[in-house]
Amino acid sequence: MKKFDRAMQILLAGFCINLCMGILYAWSVFKKALVVDLGWSNADASLPYTVAIITFSLSLLVAGILQDRMGPRRVLILGTVMVGLGMIISSFATTPTLLIVTFGILTGSGIGFGYACLSPSAMKWFHPSKKGLVNGLIAAGFGLAAVYLAPLTSFLIKEVGINTSFLVLGIAVLIIAVPLACTINNPPAGYTPEVPAGYNVNNKSGNAADLNWRSMLKTPQFYSLWVMYAFASASGLMIIGNITSIAATQANIADAAYLVVILAIFNSGGRVVAGILSDKIGGIKTLMIAFIMQAINMVMFATFKSDFTLIIGAAVAGIGYGTLLAVFPSIIADFYGLKNYGANYGVLYTAWGVSGFIGPVVAAFAVDTTGTYTLAYTVCSIMLGVAVVLSLVTKKVDSVALAAKATNA
Repeated sequence: MKKFDRAMQILLAGFCINLCMGILYAWSVFKKALVVDLGWSNADASLPYTVAIITFSLSLLVAGILQDRMGPRRVLILGTVMVGLGMIISSFATTPTLLIVTFGILTGSGIGFGYACLSPSAMKWFHPSKKGLVNGLIAAGFGLAAVYLAPLTSFLIKEVGINTSFLVLGIAVLIIAVPLACTINNPPAGYTPEVPAGYNVNNKSGNAADLNWRSMLKTPQFYSLWVMYAFASASGLMIIGNITSIAATQANIADAAYLVVILAIFNSGGRVVAGILSDKIGGIKTLMIAFIMQAINMVMFATFKSDFTLIIGAAVAGIGYGTLLAVFPSIIADFYGLKNYGANYGVLYTAWGVSGFIGPVVAAFAVDTTGTYTLAYTVCSIMLGVAVVLSLVTKKVDSVALAAKATNA
């Protein structure tokens, strides 16, 4: 029972840390204040966020390698401290360049360092058959941050101004997330996770042989996973980043902030549900269902011209995108093992970084050239179609055979 309690403590702490580090989701509120209150251009106000996304993606790869070598606690503490200090120092930034350094680079790096440590440490405390659920819950914390951080940040800016808001949120991260980070660690040597009641020892959710990222890159499955991740994420991010503009363009809805909340709720819920489903039927099958659902949604999105249909479209987009953040980490652990998970998932996560360019570029090109998002929906539908095909042909890596071959070589 003590082992189980410790596992739950790790999971809960990881969930709460992600709730703090999801500060990225509040940027739209900061951006509005920078433009309206401080007179910045939209481009200048967007740059810190863009840099933070890029830095987040790159730092996650570095942090993944570090936490594989030295454990999660020190890397996670460093990450949460960087997030808090980055926000605090951002309160003194008066130019776009300074905010790019403080928020874009320092806070963005901190989020990457923190995010890289939570899933691998939590998965090691639980039975392999629970990988999807664990990843789904950890990822849900990051997604749910939008639900409370956006209104909280808006309230703070209204009451104390944007600079003090950065300061308050940064101090809150240091007070809450850093102590929680001190509680995260890997299980002791020889630790055996508790076997779930009714678990069938003959099923296929056991441990995989541990392969490093070099061996992973030699498998065709990795490239299939990378393309699926990039294409599906780009489609999800295209909707997430433009939902209020889509509502204004297609349905003449001036204030569609509620759609952002709908997206956040279903994004987070989708992570948990998809994680549970992947434990039952496998990660690839779960992805295939999400790809098909999202592809149909993209094909129909141009016809969504009312509150009700846009809510449905936003909900489906949220579920589809949330599925990716829960299931891909589980697949990497399932295919390539947990020992080198941090580095392996960091390499795969570059697909998400690339998708952050594809989605906005596709949307901007469509609107600039045609005045509507229809072309963007079409491109996303094609990308999701490719993802569906890849999900049909991608099979689990025989990591045991590959590990044996590498040993005998």
